[in-house]
Amino acid sequence: MQRALGPSGPSPQATRADINTPEPERPAAQQQEREIVPVRIVTDSAADLEAAEAKGLGVEVVPLSIRFGSVEYTDGVDLSVEQFYDKLASSHELPETAAPSPGAFEAAFRRQAEAGADAIVCINLSSGLSATMQAAQNGAKALGGEIDVRVVDSRSITSGLAAQVRRAAQAAADGADADAVESLVRDLITRTHVIGALDTLDNLRKGGRIGGAQALLGSLLAIKPLLDISTGEVAEAGRARTRRKALQVLRDKVFERPAVEELTLAHGMAPDVDEMRELLSARYPADQIRVTMIGATIGTHAGPRVMGITWLDPA
Repeated sequence: MQRALGPSGPSPQATRADINTPEPERPAAQQQEREIVPVRIVTDSAADLEAAEAKGLGVEVVPLSIRFGSVEYTDGVDLSVEQFYDKLASSHELPETAAPSPGAFEAAFRRQAEAGADAIVCINLSSGLSATMQAAQNGAKALGGEIDVRVVDSRSITSGLAAQVRRAAQAAADGADADAVESLVRDLITRTHVIGALDTLDNLRKGGRIGGAQALLGSLLAIKPLLDISTGEVAEAGRARTRRKALQVLRDKVFERPAVEELTLAHGMAPDVDEMRELLSARYPADQIRVTMIGATIGTHAGPRVMGITWLDPA
């Protein structure tokens, strides 16, 4: 996995296209408003942020790449979420994902500096799953101290990472300095939870994580593994005999806590999102649950129809 990952909400069908293309020219008033934010936030495409939301937050997203055979794509730029899952379903081999180059991060940091940033806080996909953070650190070093860049390990993925990025961007927009934003993110890391229910073991088997016989056994028994990535590394969170029971386990993980914030369902083209919402509705109505799509970086390993649930514990 190190090699491969190196890994009220928008419509579940929305894509994250054009996440790293230059923005069109904005009116002077909008440019001035953006430029008065001295601390800028940078992240990577494993956050699965919608392009529109990233733009609204003033967050620059540095994309990872995905290779199907000899064809390489840029996550969210020339490969939409829907296209990724279509290709995944028809591919006999697991695609490979790769971290951005240090140069890609350096370029992002320079763009932010040129736009008027005094400091940058870069929040990345868990270093326990990917070389992305290392690339960001090397990109920051290449600047030679020209601008203050803080590279932070989110110890999270997908919408867990996105929640941290969202809170950081909001704090920066409210005038927090780099020390305050970095301190906030480090506090959020300890309160971020990511639990996922896999629908199939095929992707783990293709990736060499378990033997073929074990994958076959799991399929025959209809076992649905649950994973906990709250520490930034993959840990088993249990097994369920049916999809329904797996979703109930996800609900129970949330209901174990008196309250949660930034509750999000992150899924890989799952057909039962409404069912998961219904299971949560006793405490959290639909308008309190964000729904996002898991993109190629995480979806490569989690597989189709994965259902993830993420939240922040209250401070």
